[in-house]
Amino acid sequence: MAREFTEVSPNASAGEKLGNWFGNRFPWVGEQLKYHVTEYYAPKNFNFWYFFGSLALLVLVIQIVTGIFLVMHYKPDANLAFASVEYIMRDVPWGWLVRYMHSTGASAFFVVVYLHMFKSLLYGSYRKPRELVWIFGCTIFLTLMAEAFMGYLLPWGQMSYWGAQVIVNLFSAIPFIGPDLALLIRGDYVVSDATLNRFFSFHVIAVPLVLLGLVVAHLLALHDVGSNNPDGVEIKGPNAPKDANGNPVDGIPFHPYYTVHDLLGVGVFLMAFSAVIFFAPELGGYFLEFNNFIPADPLKTPPHIAPVWYFTPYYSMLRAITTEMMYVLVLCVVGAAAFAFMKSRISGIAKGAVAVAAAVGIALMLSIDAKFWGVVVMGGAVIILFFLPWLDHSPVKSIRYRPDWHKWMYGAFVINFLVLGYLGVQPPSPIGERVSQVGTLFYFGFFLLMPWWSRLGEPKPVPERITFAAH
Repeated sequence: MAREFTEVSPNASAGEKLGNWFGNRFPWVGEQLKYHVTEYYAPKNFNFWYFFGSLALLVLVIQIVTGIFLVMHYKPDANLAFASVEYIMRDVPWGWLVRYMHSTGASAFFVVVYLHMFKSLLYGSYRKPRELVWIFGCTIFLTLMAEAFMGYLLPWGQMSYWGAQVIVNLFSAIPFIGPDLALLIRGDYVVSDATLNRFFSFHVIAVPLVLLGLVVAHLLALHDVGSNNPDGVEIKGPNAPKDANGNPVDGIPFHPYYTVHDLLGVGVFLMAFSAVIFFAPELGGYFLEFNNFIPADPLKTPPHIAPVWYFTPYYSMLRAITTEMMYVLVLCVVGAAAFAFMKSRISGIAKGAVAVAAAVGIALMLSIDAKFWGVVVMGGAVIILFFLPWLDHSPVKSIRYRPDWHKWMYGAFVINFLVLGYLGVQPPSPIGERVSQVGTLFYFGFFLLMPWWSRLGEPKPVPERITFAAH
C-alpha cells in the first residue's frame, strides 16, 4: 500500500516545508533521527566523562576531511613522498594548517579514545547488557591503531621509516610464518616503495571503511541497549520507573539536551586543539618527532627509534620481555597452576588439564625466543581488553559504589600506564627495563586477577534510581 504524504500548514516556514518534502520522499531518515536522536532517551546524570564519545566522532570527521585534502597533493612514491609533504607545508595555500590538523588530530583521537575507554572502566559500561558495545569499541581501538601505524609511515621521514622497519620486523619473530608474513606486509625485503604504496592504500581506503562500519555498529549496539550512566543504574529495565508515555522517568531526549550539552565539550576541545595546532604542533617532539623532519635514509639509522607516543606503553611492554623476564613469567605460570590445584572445586580431570597446559606453556616459553613473546605480550595487552566484561566480577558497576580502595587500584593502573608510555619514548636503560618489567606485570595482573580482587570489600548501597542534581 502506498504511503500517504503528510501536509504542513501553508504558513509554515521554508525550513519546515523543505523538511516535510524530504520526509515524504525519504521517511527512513526521519525515522532513524527520531530513534537515535530526538526520541532516544539517555540518563539525565551524564557528567564531563561523557563528552569523549562525541569528541571521538568529531575527531574522526576532522581526520577524514583533512585526509581528503592531503591526498590531493600527496605522492605515494618513495622518491617523492617527503618532498610532497614539504610542498603541502610550504606551497599549498593553507596546506600547513591542514597537515597540522591531521597530525594533531591523530594524537587527539587517541587522547579522547583513551579517556572514553577509561570512563567505561570507571562506570562499568562494559558490563551486561553492553558487552557487544564494548567489543565493538575495542575493535575500533584496534583498527585505529592499524590506521595510525600505516599513516605514520606516509611522511617518509627518518622516524616514520625506521619505526615502520622495526615494527614490521617484529612479525618475523613469529615461528614458521614470521619471515613470510613480514615479507607480505612490506612487499619487499626492506621497507621500500612497495611498502609505502601498500600502507597508503590501506590508510586511505580499506581501514577507514572498516573503521566507519565499526563506528556505526558501535552506535547501533549502544542505542539498542541504552547508555550507561555514572551510577550504573539501568533506566530502561522492566523495573525502571516510566511516565505515562512509557519513557524513562530518569531519562531525557538526547536532542536537544545532550546535543547542546556536548557543545560545551566541543568548544573546550577545539580551543585546546587550536592551541596545539597554532603554538606547538610538534608538542615537544611527542606529536611530531624531530627526526621525522629529515628525509628517510635507509643507510642512516637514528640513534634511538621509538614509535609515536600513543603506541609507547605497548612498545615498553615489548622491550620488557627479555630472557630474564621469561623466567619470571614461567614462575607466574607455575604459581597460577599451583593456585588452580589448590582450589577444591576443580575436578581431577580439570587439574590434569591444567598441569598439561602449564607444562606445554613452560616448554614453549623456554624454547622460543623472548622476542616472539614480546610480540605476544604487546598484542595481548590490547586483546585482553576484549575480555573485560567477563573478568570483572564486582557486584556493582560504578566506581561510585565500589569500596574506596578500588579507586586507588584504578589510579595505580593509570599511573602505571603513563609510566610505561614515558619509558617507551626513552632510550633503553637498565633501570627503565626493570621498571617496565614491573609495570608490565602490574598491567596484566590488574586484568588477570580482576575476578578475585573485584569481589573483595563491601560495596556501598546502590540507589534504585539515578542520583541527579540540576546545574
